[in-house]
Amino acid sequence: MGSNLLLTRRWVLSVLLVFSSGRASGQWLNYKDPKTPHTKGGKPNLTAPAPRMNSKTDFSGVWEGEPTPHSEVERVLGSQYYDVQIDVDHVNKYAFNILWDLQPDKDLLRPEALTAMKEARARGGGGEKCWPGGFPVTMLYTPYKILQAQREIVMLFEHRDPPRQIHIDGRPLPKDPEPSWEGTSGGRWEGQTLVVETVGFNGMSSLDGAGHPRSESARITERYTRRDFGHMDVEMTFDDPVYYKRPFTVKIPMRLIPDSSDVLESVCADNERDREHMPKH
Repeated sequence: MGSNLLLTRRWVLSVLLVFSSGRASGQWLNYKDPKTPHTKGGKPNLTAPAPRMNSKTDFSGVWEGEPTPHSEVERVLGSQYYDVQIDVDHVNKYAFNILWDLQPDKDLLRPEALTAMKEARARGGGGEKCWPGGFPVTMLYTPYKILQAQREIVMLFEHRDPPRQIHIDGRPLPKDPEPSWEGTSGGRWEGQTLVVETVGFNGMSSLDGAGHPRSESARITERYTRRDFGHMDVEMTFDDPVYYKRPFTVKIPMRLIPDSSDVLESVCADNERDREHMPKH
């Protein structure tokens, strides 16, 4: 990973403190969802076939990014990383840096992106202002719940983000969308894969903990494929000509949190004073 693609370790640590409040398991710890297939031994059968709704894949459930092995995270962020961040051992590497796998000779950042990242560091990040995280970063740091209906899919985040709505009723994306944190999303089916296109971002949030920016001109295309009951592959393509020289794609494995039917709410504490003391460099 090129040194210009990852901000200082202190900055990444400070951003993670904003997001991490401990991994929650929902309200009903001992509740077994009757829709969850179980083995004879009573454990959730995560390799059972993916459920269907009206002949299409049903993505409903509480999901999280597949955790990246500690050894890979420590190789980049330092061997003492988990001594400091004891409550985020489940984080996916793309939450730290959406460009984690990019080689140094394949740099795609425009100068405007580097400037935006420096300005974000100077401000201290959106966490100090109680801003939403936006996506995909919130999907990678915290659990999120998918509610699927016939004409719409809603995502609820275990973070202070507003719900994300994905219309799957065939309507076109607006030509001049109202800028927002989650953007405006429309989905279509390609076989059993859900393809989602999103535009209309407000340009006030980052793609990851490293602060890679997302402009109002960004267009994000996601492809959701549920391999079986407990595993989902999400391919994200980012096309943002303001900050990046060309579109780029990452493939993120997701896992179901079985027998979990809820996500906990998260709010930003009034008169919070801790984050102002976090290092900005």
